Amino acid sequence: MFTGLVEEVGAIKSIQSKGEAMIIHINANVVTQGMKLGDSVAVNGVCLTATQFDRSSFTVDVMPQTFRNTNLSQLRSGSKVNLERAMAADGRFGGHIVQGHVDGVGTITGIKQDQNAVVFEITPAEKALFKYIIPKGSITIDGISLTVVAAEGNSFSVSIIPHTLAETVLAYKRQGDSVNLECDILGKYVEHLLVFGKSNTTKPAGTEVPSPGIDMPFLMKNGFA
Repeated sequence: MFTGLVEEVGAIKSIQSKGEAMIIHINANVVTQGMKLGDSVAVNGVCLTATQFDRSSFTVDVMPQTFRNTNLSQLRSGSKVNLERAMAADGRFGGHIVQGHVDGVGTITGIKQDQNAVVFEITPAEKALFKYIIPKGSITIDGISLTVVAAEGNSFSVSIIPHTLAETVLAYKRQGDSVNLECDILGKYVEHLLVFGKSNTTKPAGTEVPSPGIDMPFLMKNGFA
């Protein structure tokens, strides 16, 4: 698990590609401290496994599923990436719950100054993600824990303070660039609980498990209301 607090901006040293499979070698100085083989590292918000490392770099494998559903496929030698180590059990929880499981990719459709902040407008490739994107809710953009300012039409916006802009890859992003999006896990769990077991059309006759769903009588019966 991650928190969405980027520890450093690394740089791609080299990429080996074979079809939709990639081996990425990343230059880094902070996340390699105390690193162990098999450790999880969020690279632009994507949870990957360190397969090799030394004091100043590490290597990760990217499988086809990740290649197809994130912006890692667009990386080139020299590209900048946000990096964060998995949260330690005794660490401070400074952002929000981030799994490193990207829900989709978005495109930066607007960047404007708002006094000391910079507002990024982002259009998700899949409109279905909007059910998880709510004003003042949390969202992860390229591994950065941020707060949604507004969500209207086909896009949403986030407001970036100078420190976040200076310490993440957002400083290098321009209109038209892509970003990885991970919506708040809480909304996805709630949705799953609400619909689980309600559709049994693919199950053999006689194997259906009745599910009452979550309604007021259910909440009262179980002491929640």
